[in-house]
Amino acid sequence: MALRIEDYALIGDCQTAALVGRDGSIDWLCLPRFDSGACFAALLGTPEHGRWLIAPDEPVCATRRRYRGDSLVLETDFETAGGRVTLVDSMPVRQREPDLVRVVVGQRGQVRMRMELVVRFDYGSIVPWVRRTPGGLHAVAGPDALSLETPVPLEGRELRTVASFTVSAGEHVPFVLAWHPSHEPAPETPEALPCIEATAAWWHEWAGRCTYTGPWRDQVVRSLITLKALTYAPTGGIVAAPTTSLPEELGGVRNWDYRFCWLRDSTLTLYALILAGYLEEARAWREWLLRAVAGKPDQVSILYGLAGERRLTELELDWLPGYEGSRPVRIGNAASTQLQLDVFGEVVDAMHLARRRGLSPDEHGWRMADTLMRHLEEAWRLPDEGIWEVRGPRRHFTHSKVMCWVAFDRMVKEAEHFGRAGPVGRWRALRDEIHAEVCDRGFDPRRQTFVQSYGSEELDAALLMLPLVGFLPPGDPRARGTVEAIRAELARDGFVARYRTGSGVDGLPPGEGAFLPCTFWLADNLILLGRLEEARELYERLLGLANDVGLLSEQYDPRSGRQVGNFPQAFTHVAVVNTAFNLVHANGPAADRKH
Repeated sequence: MALRIEDYALIGDCQTAALVGRDGSIDWLCLPRFDSGACFAALLGTPEHGRWLIAPDEPVCATRRRYRGDSLVLETDFETAGGRVTLVDSMPVRQREPDLVRVVVGQRGQVRMRMELVVRFDYGSIVPWVRRTPGGLHAVAGPDALSLETPVPLEGRELRTVASFTVSAGEHVPFVLAWHPSHEPAPETPEALPCIEATAAWWHEWAGRCTYTGPWRDQVVRSLITLKALTYAPTGGIVAAPTTSLPEELGGVRNWDYRFCWLRDSTLTLYALILAGYLEEARAWREWLLRAVAGKPDQVSILYGLAGERRLTELELDWLPGYEGSRPVRIGNAASTQLQLDVFGEVVDAMHLARRRGLSPDEHGWRMADTLMRHLEEAWRLPDEGIWEVRGPRRHFTHSKVMCWVAFDRMVKEAEHFGRAGPVGRWRALRDEIHAEVCDRGFDPRRQTFVQSYGSEELDAALLMLPLVGFLPPGDPRARGTVEAIRAELARDGFVARYRTGSGVDGLPPGEGAFLPCTFWLADNLILLGRLEEARELYERLLGLANDVGLLSEQYDPRSGRQVGNFPQAFTHVAVVNTAFNLVHANGPAADRKH
């Protein structure tokens, strides 16, 4: 069985990523892209579905791990009775094909080690042909090939490759795994130690450009590094998470593939990067966006592939038992066919923020936004599936309408602040019409709270966004009432659920963890209300849920005290960054998110 979700750490090269367990096993890796088939899929099954283990072959007394400074180079210390070793894991930022570099460093005494490499292409379903090479082995099946180079003697055993070796103090034992298309010759394998040093230096340089100087800098920088690791460098796209089908409830069916570029998640990630001074990523994302959404505005999707692909057919992999029995295991995502009106607001808001933060204007981007708004002039009246991608009937979700208001509001501000040309009078009128309708049809005056959808009595934590996007002042009684109602009805042990899953709104069986970004939004609301100490305590409690290397998943289960959902989750790490900035600026200008 796989480890707890929080027992994994992330390494990556800004094109794909691997999850490394505290036990020294890489249980998840898709090559060559985030959305490629996994060659190590033990995370969703057993070691027979693929993994790469390097660990002591004797009892371990203690395990400690950390990232090397502000980098994505992982160091895991194993202490045994015979000595101590450090396993160093990294994925160099690639020049062409992906490499995975692992080095065992002897620190004290002698430690017997073992290696087990189980390659299973296509999510654990295909056993490759493996042959020996002068420096290791070569594995091939269909379009995929892997080469392993190491000085350690290897042995094939029961469709696995194993090795035993001893490491003494001062010794370095390298392993380099390289992927390449099977019809091409294997690339030259890089030297392990210089590769690790160069990788660490690359990340240190990137992290050093962060402009955040407030408290919690370590957590903020770690979140920014994680967000950068989830960008797909060749195109500028940003994935929501590097994993698929990690369950929102252990043993449940809410298991989705997040290895794609959601417009919403990408724009929110972009927002956090812009706040921290990373305009280069904003520029690359804008170019990705223009390519991805090109075409008829009524064909805009809510998510795309890494290069803008639109056909993301959802499939179930019946040979994988799922994480802790959580089935089905899915690849692809049927939400790609949904209508989610809120994404128009998030995209336009992110573009407006980028312009305000100094990103040079782009006429193609403005024409794209203008075209989208002409479509939204009528589309905003439609019911949709909403921010949570419900698989029940479409509804007039209040949050979706609010984000349509945001879209028109930011377009008006673009025209007012930067002299952009457009039908500003019509946009103002639509902005006012949406605002009036939401306040009339989306508000329950008896309970003094906004509701999930028009005519519903259900609450929705997405409504915490209303003051954050400037739809209402934070002190407005309707905004205050909504915050208090959500705290009373959707919070459990202080953590906020998205909505009441037993209501039937999403067409799925009930049950999921608390959605971590929603609890960060609650902290943001407390900041706007001037309840800074309460907000700080909640923020630090949320930071305390991160694992030992600072990573957070999508959700948290207060009953079991475990992280659940895909991991690490961009949405959550975005919230870590944004709330830190909001706390720092609480005594100065209003938080940037407001306007």
